[in-house]
Amino acid sequence: MDEARLQKLCDESDIREVLTRYCRATDRGDTELLRSVYWPDATDDHVVFSGNAMDYVDYSAPMLEQYTKGTMHSISNIWMQIDGDVAVAETYVNAYHLMQAEEKIEVVVGGRYLDRFERRNQEWRIAERNVIIDWESNGAGMMSPEEIAKVSANKRGRDEKSYRMFAKKSLRDQK
Repeated sequence: MDEARLQKLCDESDIREVLTRYCRATDRGDTELLRSVYWPDATDDHVVFSGNAMDYVDYSAPMLEQYTKGTMHSISNIWMQIDGDVAVAETYVNAYHLMQAEEKIEVVVGGRYLDRFERRNQEWRIAERNVIIDWESNGAGMMSPEEIAKVSANKRGRDEKSYRMFAKKSLRDQK
């Protein structure tokens, strides 16, 4: 195996580990671990929050503690491109939330993480995250397409945000 292919496999493995660490940190309420997936200057557009990723951590951890009894984030279908020290990835996510309520309310969200990663000092972390909600089901039933459109940038076809992210000639020019 040539060195370039081996490096690509190592980079992909490292990026997948960051994605998995994000899920573990969120589900375990581990803010220190959650901070470790982002660069300090990273941004996160997480539907209900848009701004600096460290501020997102400060926002999301207490919110999840207050409003949920537990969560479980599962990722799959990771589409990734790497260009030197920059990578982009589209990762499918199913997020289960058991809400704090007298009656059992479950909220399940299907969506995607659109991430730009940077490698700094031989370490990959998220530099920019955009969350796309594709569908949601809750105690009241499925969200209507109109409701999803209000909270999501989801579209079908090549005008969708993930296609624009992967269409860049050089990933390093995406900042």
